[in-house]
Amino acid sequence: MDKQKKIVVGISIGDLNGIGSEIVLKTLKDPRILDFFTPVIFANQKLMLHFNKVFGLDCNLHGINNLNAISHNKINVFNVWNETVDINFGKEDFKIGAYAIKSLKSAVSALKEKKIDVLVTAPINKSNIQSEEFNFPGHTDYLNQELEGNSLMFMISKKLRVGLLTDHVAVKDISQAITKELIENKINTINKTLIQDFGIIKPKIAVLGINPHNGDHGVIGSEDDSILRPTLENLYQNGMLVYGPYAADSFFGSGNYEKFDAIIASYHDQGLIPFKTLSFGLGVNYTAGLNRIRTSPDHGTAYDIAGQNIASNESFKEAVFNALDIYKKRRTYEEASKDPLKTKNQGTSSKYN
Repeated sequence: MDKQKKIVVGISIGDLNGIGSEIVLKTLKDPRILDFFTPVIFANQKLMLHFNKVFGLDCNLHGINNLNAISHNKINVFNVWNETVDINFGKEDFKIGAYAIKSLKSAVSALKEKKIDVLVTAPINKSNIQSEEFNFPGHTDYLNQELEGNSLMFMISKKLRVGLLTDHVAVKDISQAITKELIENKINTINKTLIQDFGIIKPKIAVLGINPHNGDHGVIGSEDDSILRPTLENLYQNGMLVYGPYAADSFFGSGNYEKFDAIIASYHDQGLIPFKTLSFGLGVNYTAGLNRIRTSPDHGTAYDIAGQNIASNESFKEAVFNALDIYKKRRTYEEASKDPLKTKNQGTSSKYN
């Protein structure tokens, strides 16, 4: 493979007191992985060498201070900071949260400038990242501000894809947040994502109801009949293969989810509880709907096992390889979507020039 054509994967290091450094280095420890992509960790070389020693690894870490100095046959560490950082595994610390955000901001800036091709984020702690400069519930909302498009949390695995109408919204506010415009926006985003990022020509999408038993015709709630159902019917009449609403309590246990390319849940736990039950440890959080690609593992900082060298890196590895696959499929889609006459006759003396 031409090293200059390898996909450059940027990695934000996440919470340094969590398992982020461990799962990142375990994923990169096999030198053969450099045949598939070029990694760039946004952190500090001396600190990553310290983690290398802590976890008994032998990763070939190449420190750089300029992204133009990326080496395609080494694990690059871009020095976002130079000072020494005190690590206390398992401890929630606002100072550590600030370093997680420094890493994230630097990586996102590189993504926007196309210095890296995709971004994979190690887990952060949503509490200790909060400050006057960073006031977001998590990665997704920040990326939505920084990148083009409308972000959507899309949980993916080999056997299941789950999107959300609402994500980090309090349960008491869910029914008010779900509007006709929101439903149309989220479903259109997932439909486009399945086509351009997963190569599915005509996606089939199932939508779960808002209330238990879809409201039982107004006995438990009216939102399914007054908002969700007519919006889905309108989308279906306009050619989209979207079905529902389905009662959420029996949808996954019955295996009904296997008939669809994606499932859209009305709120966070309605979708993520069954997803993590069926896919935990191998699932990936993909931020769909944006002009750049970002993935992450399906778990958090895992303070309870941080520093013990027992964390599994399988979900992080899946996040990396899903990012690569999505990048390739999107490039293929973009090439196929170009004006065929312009593409065919570019650089010729054709009458179409």
